[in-house]
Amino acid sequence: MDVKGERIVSMGDSAVMNNIVRGITVVCTVAGLVACGQTNEEAAGPSISADAYAANAARWVDGEFQPSTLDRDDQLAEMAWFHAAAEPFRGMTINVVSETLTTHQYESETLTQAFYDITGIRVNHDLIQEGDVIEKLQTQMQSGENIFDAYVNDSDLIGTHSRYGFVVALSDFMAGEGADVTSPTLDLDDFIGLSFTTGPDGKVYQLPDQQFANLYWFRQDWFSNPALKEQFAERYGYPLGVPVNWSAYEDIAEFFSVHVKEIDGQRVYGHMDYGKKDPSLGWRFTDAWLSMAGAGDKGIPNGLPVDEWGIRAEQCRPVGSSVARGGATNAPAAVYALQKYIDWLKAYAPEQAPGMTFSEAGPVPAQGQIAQQIFWYTTFTADMIKPGLPVVNADGTPKWRMAPSPHGPYWEDGMKLGYQDTGAWTLLSSTPLERRKAAWLYAQFVTAKTVSLKKTLVGLTPFRDSDIRSQAMTDMAPTLGGLVEFYRSPARTAWTPTGTNVPDYPKLAQLWWANVANAVSGQVSAQAAMDSLAQQQDRVLERLQRHGTLGECGPRLNEARDTEYWFSQPGAPKRALDNEKPQGETVDYDTLLSSRTAQDTETAQ
Repeated sequence: MDVKGERIVSMGDSAVMNNIVRGITVVCTVAGLVACGQTNEEAAGPSISADAYAANAARWVDGEFQPSTLDRDDQLAEMAWFHAAAEPFRGMTINVVSETLTTHQYESETLTQAFYDITGIRVNHDLIQEGDVIEKLQTQMQSGENIFDAYVNDSDLIGTHSRYGFVVALSDFMAGEGADVTSPTLDLDDFIGLSFTTGPDGKVYQLPDQQFANLYWFRQDWFSNPALKEQFAERYGYPLGVPVNWSAYEDIAEFFSVHVKEIDGQRVYGHMDYGKKDPSLGWRFTDAWLSMAGAGDKGIPNGLPVDEWGIRAEQCRPVGSSVARGGATNAPAAVYALQKYIDWLKAYAPEQAPGMTFSEAGPVPAQGQIAQQIFWYTTFTADMIKPGLPVVNADGTPKWRMAPSPHGPYWEDGMKLGYQDTGAWTLLSSTPLERRKAAWLYAQFVTAKTVSLKKTLVGLTPFRDSDIRSQAMTDMAPTLGGLVEFYRSPARTAWTPTGTNVPDYPKLAQLWWANVANAVSGQVSAQAAMDSLAQQQDRVLERLQRHGTLGECGPRLNEARDTEYWFSQPGAPKRALDNEKPQGETVDYDTLLSSRTAQDTETAQ
């Protein structure tokens, strides 16, 4: 990608890279990382010499940073640049924060040490809960106090970050005051989630650090069982396989929960989810549940003009959430989605599921009683392939597979089909420039090609296309249950985070879980819950409009109109279907895999 006309240099462009290495302020040999000029090593401690930095880089490259998509010389060249660029900041200690994921644990426990050994900059990389990350971020935005020098937060906040002016536009930073600390080998085009971190103005606001999707998960060993296949086909009139639509998912859920009931003497269930009144219940819905049902409009990464939250935007201005204002949060498709969620949770999931949170429900499929899960986060992959689990074969291969999610009856080709979490580095304008520059170096270091493949293999949250297509990922694919195949498939582009129609993610997201919980508990109907949610979202948009601080992309609500007007317009909101349960449709997993491989090959060519 070009940033303000400046070329991003490929690691394969060795001649250009060598010129860059020779041209930096501190002249280094590529292979040895020997600093020959002014080093300012004393700032980092008199015991750390230039030769020590060279030895450190070689040690990390030859040891921890294998495998890599780069050869050794290119890895050392990349580390040479980091060593030289860090010269003004040696001896500094910076503070960064992210949520607690395996990927970020690896950064905090391992990569901070590597970064210090090579750059002389210490990093305190705190790990806290996702909600706490957002709270700290908001506090810093509102107070101007520099709590952390950089944040890894979800790209779901892109609509917030691009409007409020608290977040540094990285496109501007890389071309301007941060040009001297922007790696020539960053290779933005290699980041698969860059569209998710790009604002309505076309500027990149966040640098992707890790990604994981919510996909369909199922027991391939059970789905391949001849007796079960025969029973299912006799009862439902079509083959047992990966469900293409929600009708098939519901049939399969009923089949295992109601008709099979036990396998090998153990009670089994055809569905797994969670329903406790908790903020994580809100994520369950804002993370694309309505789009899977088909509530929004066509468009990738998010529906336009109506997104998966049901918020309509004209140009970049949010204009309404309720159907009366052209939104779809309380439209028939959204109500259908909530009702199905409630019905399946109560009828086909384990009895304890309605009282569970996201984190409590996550490990349950690994216990061996669940036949399928429509909304399963691939971040659980590492925990699902541990030796000795009931869902892992003796040879280490999984008894389960992941596949693209089925869609509801309102869904149409060209629509988003699922959620992809993208944790991304974010810099705030309240952070002093020198600290911001040092933090930017760290953000680039933990995403650099020298480091990224090993980090991906540890955390299984891929974010670079080059890593996804590496031989190392090919070798690991048989143990990952379809993860590699999904990320190599063109289908992955239909899995996206919250987009730019949402102007204030923290304010709006907190409305979801309370309203959904009221419906799950039976206090109100699904329609009443979504009506309430839509009205509350409209009120927040109205308040943001009155404040008038969000510029040309701030909300400007449509006047309320008769809902028939909006139902008569193209796209969302859509009228209720006469039949919300069409014929179930499935596809054989091996056939699906073959077609995805063929699509991927064609795309690569």
